[in-house]
Amino acid sequence: MKEQLKNLIHQALSTFIQKHALAVDLPEIQVDRTKDKTHGDFATNIAMMLAKPARMNPRQIAAEIVEALPVADFVTQVEIAGPGFINFFLSAAASQQVVSDILAQGERYGRSSAGNGKKVQVEFVSANPTGPLHVGHGRGAAYGSVVSSLLNAAGFDVHREYYVNDAGRQMDILAASVWLRYLAACGEHFTFPSNAYQGEYVREIAAELKTEYGERFRHNAKEVFENIPADEPEGGDKEMHIDGLTNRAKKLLGEADYRMVFDKGLNIILADIRDDLADFGTEYDEWFSERSLVESGEVDKAIEQLKAANVLYQDKGAWWFKSTDYGDEKDRVVIRDNGQATYFASDIAYHLNKYQRGFDSIIDIWGADHHGYIPRVRASIEAMKQNVDKLKVLLVQFAVLYRGAEKVGMSTRSGEFVTLRQLRDEVGKDAARFFYVMRGADQHMDFDLELAKSQSNDNPVYYVQYAHARVCSVFRQLQERGLKWDQAVGEQNLQRLTETHEEALFTILSRYPEMLETAALNHTPHLLAHYLTDVARDFHTYYNAHQFIVDDVELSQARLTLVAAVRQVIANALGVMGVSAPESM
Repeated sequence: MKEQLKNLIHQALSTFIQKHALAVDLPEIQVDRTKDKTHGDFATNIAMMLAKPARMNPRQIAAEIVEALPVADFVTQVEIAGPGFINFFLSAAASQQVVSDILAQGERYGRSSAGNGKKVQVEFVSANPTGPLHVGHGRGAAYGSVVSSLLNAAGFDVHREYYVNDAGRQMDILAASVWLRYLAACGEHFTFPSNAYQGEYVREIAAELKTEYGERFRHNAKEVFENIPADEPEGGDKEMHIDGLTNRAKKLLGEADYRMVFDKGLNIILADIRDDLADFGTEYDEWFSERSLVESGEVDKAIEQLKAANVLYQDKGAWWFKSTDYGDEKDRVVIRDNGQATYFASDIAYHLNKYQRGFDSIIDIWGADHHGYIPRVRASIEAMKQNVDKLKVLLVQFAVLYRGAEKVGMSTRSGEFVTLRQLRDEVGKDAARFFYVMRGADQHMDFDLELAKSQSNDNPVYYVQYAHARVCSVFRQLQERGLKWDQAVGEQNLQRLTETHEEALFTILSRYPEMLETAALNHTPHLLAHYLTDVARDFHTYYNAHQFIVDDVELSQARLTLVAAVRQVIANALGVMGVSAPESM
């Protein structure tokens, strides 16, 4: 309907501009829904936008535009309000037409071509494969997944990607942690490092390593710990202690065996992450390996490109990137004094790789704790002469887990955390995904496990899914009575639906396409969750106030047709969210 009104206004504007011989660019026509029905159904501020370039009173402009509007049977009245707003009142038939549109388009209803096929890469989650995904990762997974689906629904060509950090210090610490647990399983006695990965999953990987390779990787504990800097509980430095042990592991095992231990931990955890995300309804087009950047020489090439651009300098053996030249708070190390590339160096190469793949836009979805990382990444992109405006970084705040009033503790390094799998098993995929996207990603979130499991109207996902199931139950009742839904008869009698609840449903169903496009373009999936709860509220209110299967056949068929459209829109919206639309509950 918005597009139809824009077409009418465009024709009137052309007449107005030609009449006054105005040498002005035609402004973008904005048509918005009114908040107050007494002001009509839609309004435009085009007259006020033209006032300055046309040097005319906006109300005079509005009057001339209204006069020049082509006749349209779907518009019953046009008014000028305030300083020059033009308000449009639609016919009942125009409002009701949405039902026929929904049923004709089915699953396609709401989708648009706003993206015009532009290629968008969305990278999200990308958690280090050093342990199972926890509930904190779940919010990023749900958000990234739904943002991707929204963009796809808006006509973008979306490429979903997980960046696998399968190289670097944290992975070396994981490998050392697995090896040390393996040594303990072989009978070696020592104090496990305070800064190693402590979770039970490390013991399980070590046990599998021992089962598969026996004592192939065994070394005497004394040899392993000899001259290693003391750990923190013994008055030393925990970072130096664990780094010393990772270096010792590489030396004692040798390159081939170290890679076997390293890959055992990596592959088991990564397979677990893949399964977890797939079961959570989060799929990827590509799992991009950081190691591939190193082994292909892309990291070295990116560093050389920065050197050639004279944006790197050497100090005390390390190479530094002049990120302060681009607005960062301090310069950043890309090559350490020991010759090892930093994580940032790999990230520079990864982003350059993204640009070289020809995406029209690049979206990075990171945890809120990565906020300080944004300036240095943008600085590196600018230094490599790439269009930094193509990159958008979206931050996701942490989710705090509650069981009723009790907060659930989280510590990833100690291994004491609730995994995404545990959350899914307890509350279900649907509730978890819906709850995660109910609030804006930049807002703090409290996740109430007890509420997510409850079968009550206080539980938003239950409330929405129950609306869909209720509509399905209506059609089952129809069948049980030996009756049939006649869609054609229903559509022919939509004018019979004049109740306030019915008019509310016509209005909210017609809002779905514009809401979907807005949520996509602004990366705000919480709008979709809020819309669904509004639709469910309006439907439940209607359900409680009126009978759908009544003796008046024409009225009955009209109401059945309306609720069939409600069911379709709920199913479509839940589908974008990756949440099921049950037929019974």
